[in-house]
Amino acid sequence: MSQTSKKQIFFHVGLGKTATTYLQYRVFPYFKNVEYIHHSYRYKNAVDIVRKGKSKRYLISREFDQQMEDEVSKFAAHHPDTTPIIVFRRHDSWIASQYKRFVKNGYAIPFPSFFDLKNDRGMFKKIDLDFTHYIEILEKYFTKKPIVLFYDDMKKDLPAFIDYFAEQVGAEYEKEEISHKAKHRSYNEKQLKAIMHVGKKVDIRHYHLDRRFYPLNRFYANMIRYSTLFVGKYLPDSYFSPHPLIHPEELKAVRHFYEKDWQAVVEYARKNNPPGSNKKLLPILAGIQVG
Repeated sequence: MSQTSKKQIFFHVGLGKTATTYLQYRVFPYFKNVEYIHHSYRYKNAVDIVRKGKSKRYLISREFDQQMEDEVSKFAAHHPDTTPIIVFRRHDSWIASQYKRFVKNGYAIPFPSFFDLKNDRGMFKKIDLDFTHYIEILEKYFTKKPIVLFYDDMKKDLPAFIDYFAEQVGAEYEKEEISHKAKHRSYNEKQLKAIMHVGKKVDIRHYHLDRRFYPLNRFYANMIRYSTLFVGKYLPDSYFSPHPLIHPEELKAVRHFYEKDWQAVVEYARKNNPPGSNKKLLPILAGIQVG
């Protein structure tokens, strides 16, 4: 048996917009008995850190969605006996949050251009919201079944969620060390409409910045972005279009289209998630509504 095969490896793969950043900064650094490989400055060396390290347990965390298969396949090629952990959020809530993130980052496009349920021509494709597909990817590349968790449970009972997560990766922690304060703030409808208005006139999209002068360009883009978000909060409602960023009927259609997929991932979790010692967490997703 190889040295690596004796180690327990857990890979939290996201998804994005499921409080991943909160977990990476407010929770995982305080876990004891497991070596946490931080996403921002250690992830690129994660394969070698695990291979050469002396710890018995490792927790890697990264935020994937559209790039899931590429990233997972690379890691699994070296450490296939990893237990993946993924967090899902109701499809309509998830895609709405993804869209708002893109708007905040300067993408001045209407929701149907971001996610086009009818013709599938948006930036996010229908397959990107197929949660069963993500589970299939994790099962394809890893020998261990994924632990499937839910954003709704985290919101409903954060301490229980953290307890369950810690138990599954063999970690201990001091409850008083864990902050329940979100890592990133959320922005209201007026602020997002304001930045969309500016984004139509000035290109402040992070992913389109000239890489040769990235630090300077990022500073310039962020100065415009956050100034706009600040001012937007105080502008009168009459300044903005009365139409919502996302029409409720659009989200209702998303929820209906992916209802069977949602039921499937909930049932998968109920069937395959390891039990927790806390009776309240048997299963942890008891609070999730199917249907």
